[in-house]
Amino acid sequence: MMIVTEYLPKGDFHAYLKRKGSLKPTAAVKFSLDIARGMNYLHEHKPEAIIHRDLEPSNILRDDSGHLKVADFGLSKLLKVANTVKEDRPVTSQDTSWRYVAPEVYRNEEYDTKVDVFSFALILQEMIEGCLPFSTKPEKEVPKAYVANERPPFRAPPKYYAHGLKELIEECWSQDPFKRPTFRQIIKRLDDINTQFARKRRWKVMPLKCLQNLEAMLKKDRTCPSSRSSTQSTVR
Repeated sequence: MMIVTEYLPKGDFHAYLKRKGSLKPTAAVKFSLDIARGMNYLHEHKPEAIIHRDLEPSNILRDDSGHLKVADFGLSKLLKVANTVKEDRPVTSQDTSWRYVAPEVYRNEEYDTKVDVFSFALILQEMIEGCLPFSTKPEKEVPKAYVANERPPFRAPPKYYAHGLKELIEECWSQDPFKRPTFRQIIKRLDDINTQFARKRRWKVMPLKCLQNLEAMLKKDRTCPSSRSSTQSTVR
């Protein structure tokens, strides 16, 4: 079996994040919407739901316009009959990066589409923090931390997680898969957050434009003697 896709010349998202570091919240939300829409298509818009099971930045590619596209389906699973699947053998570090694997996969339990939601939350937080999940831990220790219900710390300023972004991440990496939202719900939440960020930007820009307009009017008045003398004669 072979999967043929368009050529995506801008490389993978891991290289982009390594080069850029921490992203602005607006950029992180924009990229997250790209990923969420792709994952929602896999989960809800196919005859049989497709679990990616290896969602991480190196398996997400950038197209010519800078949008993200989910790729690399080497470990994906189809939900054909049952609502859950299980690995044929325990997952090893050769199969995937441990930093993005949901705890139920590491424990070799049955799992469903919510493992992709867990991975998505880690990628979203990585965009804002500018570092790998648990970057100071050796990779083999990371899944043990997830199983122990530890999560990467939020170190970025609180304003970077405004409008419910932090709460969304925490729900997505919940220890209980049932409590994690679907990608359909995630898209709705991200759209709302994106609107709030845009509204906040507009309120910041409007006072600045008013000040610029006032400054231009004063400058014009200073450089126009006829206007000034006319005003003075009127006052007299």
